[in-house]
Amino acid sequence: MYNRNRIGLYTLILSVAFITFGVLRGEVKTVLVKAINICLECVGIG
Repeated sequence: MYNRNRIGLYTLILSVAFITFGVLRGEVKTVLVKAINICLECVGIG
């Protein structure tokens, strides 16, 4: 049981580190632009 909680904690820490790294690199704008383009293509506007 203890190992399972430990693995979850390490996964959470690693996830937060990767998210922070992506934000610092400016990837948020890239992801949002791609998401907007995909949504507009689905609606038929883009």
